[in-house]
Amino acid sequence: MDGNSDNIIVETATRIFRDLCLPATINEAEGGVWPRALWEALEQSGLPLAWVPEELGGAGATAADGFAVLRAAGRFAAPVPLAETLMAGWLLARAGIAVPSGPMTIAPVHVDGHIELGADGRLKGRARQIPFARHAGHIAVVAHRGGDRVVALVAAEGLTITHDQSLAGEPRDTVSFDGAAPAAMRAAAVDEDLIQRLGAAVRLQQIAGALEKILEQSVQWALDREQFGRPIAKFQAVQHNLAALAGEVAAAGATADLAAEACADGAPDAAAIAVAKVRGGEAAGTGAAIAHQVHGAIGFTYEHTLHHATRRLWSWREEFGNETLWATRLGRMVAAQGADQLWPFIAQD
Repeated sequence: MDGNSDNIIVETATRIFRDLCLPATINEAEGGVWPRALWEALEQSGLPLAWVPEELGGAGATAADGFAVLRAAGRFAAPVPLAETLMAGWLLARAGIAVPSGPMTIAPVHVDGHIELGADGRLKGRARQIPFARHAGHIAVVAHRGGDRVVALVAAEGLTITHDQSLAGEPRDTVSFDGAAPAAMRAAAVDEDLIQRLGAAVRLQQIAGALEKILEQSVQWALDREQFGRPIAKFQAVQHNLAALAGEVAAAGATADLAAEACADGAPDAAAIAVAKVRGGEAAGTGAAIAHQVHGAIGFTYEHTLHHATRRLWSWREEFGNETLWATRLGRMVAAQGADQLWPFIAQD
């Protein structure tokens, strides 16, 4: 798609979020209320299936389109499985499986996850911390069949789902697939690591959007809040904090773009994803801390909206591998190249 199409897609997403993703909607979702109006508007626009080709029931948009929508979703702390449905659609499309309508999620989300497909055509295994499993109509599953992998489309109805939640109050459930018969399945060149790499890139876009939002909030709060007869934005310490926060926002945006570019050909580059997730995760933690320093005690109250973004930042930085996991993985990649390849590895495009 050209630049104008990209702008239209982002503008459409932003308008939907601005109109229907209100603070009350986010708070109610944390209390267990499904934001039906928000999801239906997104679905009618075709955004959740942006990464699915038209012949498989999707919108046929580019990878960049989907990532741009995810950054907008991060800005508004959208409490719906938009990211997960995009990923599920992408996974099903790789296997050539027609994609159903409705919210979806993926499994497993950890590299050590192991779901098997038996000779009887039924699944066996359990997956933990599955985002929005209780709200999903279907789950896109990567399963082992002997030494191969298959992608399976599984209806969520009838599965045993144990509820849990993230720090942000979003569903992160444990799902048992024992005895489940897939609605469709096909062999595909995918594995759990591919899901983790794509998931890391997806979370980085959401992190970048959330950081942009808290910078905007923090600057406005510093201009509005007065101490000793003048706005706190006039104080050097606050100015320093805001400048540091702006630096973290810029870093997160750059790393999110790096990760998105690494996914452009459908095979996310592990080294680029590792570098991006390490720096983007650091930006999420540091940026959230600075925003709360600027806001003071009010930023921690449930009535204030700052926590909608900051709790998600702390949650998202841990998902699909935190900085420690990806830093360890990056170190092993560098070591495997050998000393003579250190600089070429660092300086590669």
